[in-house]
Amino acid sequence: MKRLTPIQWLICAIAAIGFAFDIYEILMLPLIVRPALLELTGAVPGSPEYQMWVGRLFYIPAFAGGIFGLLGGYLTDRFGRRRVLTYSILIYAIAAFLSGFATSIEMLLVLRCFVFVGVCVEFVAAVAWLAELFTEPKQREKVLGYTQAFSSLGGLLVATINGLAVKYALALPAIAAFGVVVQNPHAPWRYTLMSGVIPAIPLILIRPFLPESPIWLEKKRAGTLKRPSIAELFSPALRRTTIVTTIMFAMAYGAAFGAIQQIPQIVPGLPEVRQMTQGQPPPAARVIEQRIASDVTKVQEVGGLVGRTLLAVLAIHILSRRKLIRMFQIPGLIVVPIVFGYVATRDLQWLYVGMFFAGLFTVGQFSFWGNYLPRVYPVHLRGTGESFAANIGGRLIGTSFAWLTATLAVTSDRANAPAKVAFVAACVGFSVYLVGLIASFFLPEPPAEDPH
Repeated sequence: MKRLTPIQWLICAIAAIGFAFDIYEILMLPLIVRPALLELTGAVPGSPEYQMWVGRLFYIPAFAGGIFGLLGGYLTDRFGRRRVLTYSILIYAIAAFLSGFATSIEMLLVLRCFVFVGVCVEFVAAVAWLAELFTEPKQREKVLGYTQAFSSLGGLLVATINGLAVKYALALPAIAAFGVVVQNPHAPWRYTLMSGVIPAIPLILIRPFLPESPIWLEKKRAGTLKRPSIAELFSPALRRTTIVTTIMFAMAYGAAFGAIQQIPQIVPGLPEVRQMTQGQPPPAARVIEQRIASDVTKVQEVGGLVGRTLLAVLAIHILSRRKLIRMFQIPGLIVVPIVFGYVATRDLQWLYVGMFFAGLFTVGQFSFWGNYLPRVYPVHLRGTGESFAANIGGRLIGTSFAWLTATLAVTSDRANAPAKVAFVAACVGFSVYLVGLIASFFLPEPPAEDPH
């Protein structure tokens, strides 16, 4: 296997940054949704209005991302991987920055939709781009595996940035520009949102040096590149692949959104956290809850990083894709319900341990799809096929489990609201893991040679 050239290292770097900030943007919402809703709506946690907006903020942007992400996959096949990759990163970075100036919950919702559109398109374009730039099988598995592992660094980074924003908010410049006046110009959640502009900076400098996919470009110039078609994804040769990957992608995202990302709603109910916030004024109590939720999220993302790295290693040595994905599904089916159904309401220290493993088994599955999907679709359908599984399955159907958890967890008893969220998350987590495991028995093994 040849060593990477300087331009290949540059390609890997920009892809890793893109993957990192994909998850950075997605995992940002659980950390900021509680303080953002308290400031923008004044709704009481656990109330119907509060849970309604939690569900909307989780699901409506994901719905928009799923629909436009599917279009982005089509555009990736029509106009090239590099061009679509570049514009998608710019869309979500700019929208993330402007989110920090939101003056209403509706404004925040619209900007989060733009963030998700960029994120959903970027993943598909980046995976297709890397798979076609690195054609040697073992090198491709390594590149896709290790660059996607940076997604978990993105999750760890957003938890760290949020923690720093909470700690140093009053020392940061007041948020005031474009004539916008906000209620709290030093709100930590606003600084956290605005930090999403970071990936646009290196991209603007590096873009001129990034090559297009040589396989796609060769077919385009030769006039042999077929027009992508969503209908073709359901042709007899691809129907089973499309349906099964969409279901499994949806279940993996269902575990993440319906359970793992609910942790900031659950943490305030832990006995240790209640003791820390007892007697504190509401603003001080919220800071404590945010800090602990951020710490738990960091541990979960470390687990996710370990899971993604483990998958990158195992993908090289385990030929059966079914066997590989089940190494994460079966333990997760056991761990996730225990963590949310029991540990998450009783002991903070054990929650750290439990969330590490919940992150490992759940987040590790996301990297599986980046390695698997490019091997089962031909070049002219690669972006479209990946986009259907990732965006219709993962972003559209999978993220709806956040809305489901929020809806089922509605309660008028504010004191027991965190416990109810935990119980619902446990049930949702177990259900989606079980469906995903059953679907894995129908997952087609990739062909020995990549389809062209």
